Formats: sequence, structure tokens, C-alpha cells
Amino acid sequence: MTEFDEEDRADALFHALADRTRRDIMRRVLAGEYSVSALAAKYDMSFAAVQKHVAVLQKAGLLTKRRDGREQLASGDVTAVRSVASMLTELEQVWRGRIARIDELLASDPTSHTEPKE
Repeated sequence: MTEFDEEDRADALFHALADRTRRDIMRRVLAGEYSVSALAAKYDMSFAAVQKHVAVLQKAGLLTKRRDGREQLASGDVTAVRSVASMLTELEQVWRGRIARIDELLASDPTSHTEPKE
């Protein structure tokens, strides 16, 4: 996978998780398999709107769907959720490194620690 593909994947993952309803759907489907119609019954929105939310999560790779007769069953993908956690950990490490570098620069700058005048 190229870096551009990885960036697109990150965009899709974070876009999918940016919506409160989609995060709630993920909580449900990570706990167990749900039919899309059962999910739709949980929300005060149309069936079509819930289908669209499920499609965004599926496109991001956060859930999978399978057909069982007339029902579409959705399941959360734990591996994909772990990849999101891994991305966040990487970002945290970058920022911790930057903060540590700022602290080093401030510690080495004699003008940054002037005593207050009385």
C-alpha cells in the first residue's frame, strides 16, 4: 500500500468516526451482529439514512455486511478499529516528541526563565 493510499484510508476512517450516529452503530456492531433493519429501529431517522451511515462505515472498512435471506447483517471489524487506535498512537508520539523538543529549547534558552521584577 502506498503512502497516498494509507492517507486516503486514514481520511475514510476518521470521516466515518466523526459522526455520533456512526460511532454508536460501531459500538453496537462490535458487540454483536445486527441486521440493518434492527439498527434502523434504534434511531430516530429513516431506514435509508441508517443505510447510508452503514455504507460509510463499510466503505471505511470498519464493518462488514453479509446477506442472510432478506436481511443484511452488519458486524464490526475489530482489526480496523485497532488500526484507528494505532494511527492515534502514532500521532500522539509525534506530538509528544514535538512537545519534548519545545521543552528542550526553552530549557536551553537563558531568556525564557527570567525572574519577575519586584
